[in-house]
Amino acid sequence: MFDLYLREEKCMNTSLPVAIIGGGPVGLAAASHLAERGESFILFESGSHVGANISTWGHVRLFSPWRYNIDKASSRLLNKKGWMIPRLDKLPTGKELIEEYLQPLASTPEISPYLHFNTEVLSIGRKDTDKMKTSNREKAPFVIHTKQNGQFKIYEARTILDASGTWGNPNPANASGIWLHEEKAAKDHFFYGIPDSLNTAKERYINKRIAVVGGGHSAINTLLDLAQLKEEYPETDILWIMRRQYVEEAYGGEEKDALEARGALGSRIHQLVDDGTVTVITPYLIQSIKQDGNQVKIIGNQDGKEHTLSNIDEVIVNTGNRPNLNIIQEIRTAIDSATESVAALAPLIDPNLHSCGTVRPHGEKELRQPENGFYIVGSKSYGRAPTFLMATGYEQVRSIIARLAGDNAAAEKVELDLPETGVCSTNLPLIIKNSCC
Repeated sequence: MFDLYLREEKCMNTSLPVAIIGGGPVGLAAASHLAERGESFILFESGSHVGANISTWGHVRLFSPWRYNIDKASSRLLNKKGWMIPRLDKLPTGKELIEEYLQPLASTPEISPYLHFNTEVLSIGRKDTDKMKTSNREKAPFVIHTKQNGQFKIYEARTILDASGTWGNPNPANASGIWLHEEKAAKDHFFYGIPDSLNTAKERYINKRIAVVGGGHSAINTLLDLAQLKEEYPETDILWIMRRQYVEEAYGGEEKDALEARGALGSRIHQLVDDGTVTVITPYLIQSIKQDGNQVKIIGNQDGKEHTLSNIDEVIVNTGNRPNLNIIQEIRTAIDSATESVAALAPLIDPNLHSCGTVRPHGEKELRQPENGFYIVGSKSYGRAPTFLMATGYEQVRSIIARLAGDNAAAEKVELDLPETGVCSTNLPLIIKNSCC
């Protein structure tokens, strides 16, 4: 049976709260801005605590320092409670981000009473108004169907900010981007994300033949940890499978990167490839996966020919994530068909067109959807594009909430200064490093 949770003043939509979906950094930043402006809100988090998705990569150190990871309104709220601000030039781990920032923020009296944990949002729409109906649509409140600790509940809201992110909804290893039965059947050999291979997942990877699939920062972080494991367990065999034409394309700006730690990732993996610690297989397009006893075979296409990688014990997939759009099927949206990002952002972030990890600052205007009062923010606003930075999400919600509060001047003002990569295209010599096994 459904329970209906409404505010007492239910005669007008303006009396209803703003609903935030997702209790990560951007969702909590939205809550901070709303609290600061005296706007009512509720926040739904599917996990048992704030930053639940971050916990899955808590061992990973961010490449951006604290000064780019703290929202201004959140900082002001915390400072009123005597918060001990982290050293701004330090690079936090995911675990530190939660413990030193998100949890203290969620514990403030301005935010804590309005958090709903263990609450999965199943779908959203307009009350008594399906997607096809236009008449009086904007007067109908949003309805949010949830599952909370085994019970189904419905909430109403005047505005929704979907900050649910993309983590936990990975792309497959298959080069076509389609989830194949064979890959799902071999799931015991697969890990999607960045495993803690030096600690909790160490036994899984010791002296194993491991294929890491992907060409971005997550793959590089994974490879660096495995290379450290290999120092202690030299029989560990590390393969790096990429679709890129040349491995040099994955190194990025290196010493030219304005984010020093991000540049260092490229430099370190460059060295590990050069000294043979990591064997690169590129360009390689995975076509299928075959179970082979206690191992798997990866069948792919390399330089136009079928090539099989055998005796693989473990496959770590870092091919990015995709947004879960199921919950917004009854909402009128403008989603780019290629990137699955907010449509207005697509020309700015499409990795087919841009090789640097920056996008010009944007806010409420660019994030508007055909459904008035509904916004997709944070990494989900970028869809499948991999170039999102936390500070970008903070600027998004600052602008949107200024608009909701009637402060149009603040909504239109740009208050973001992001570091640039230093290079938007690489001029590194393109030496082909194809290796076979």
